[in-house]
Amino acid sequence: MENKTVKKVYEVEEIQNILGISRSAAYELIRETYKMQHPFKVLKIGNLYRVPKVPFDNWLNGETE
Repeated sequence: MENKTVKKVYEVEEIQNILGISRSAAYELIRETYKMQHPFKVLKIGNLYRVPKVPFDNWLNGETE
């Protein structure tokens, strides 16, 4: 039986690709969003940033919480 896990978070590189922005712009966006926790939630685990998919996708689609 296969164990398929579904990722529930994006990495910064994935945010970069989704938005079509540079690596430095993606990190700047994520760092600023982490400070404010707005317009979407950002998690920091050690030195790694992770963005929960649902809040980010809602923001990207213009939906509010």
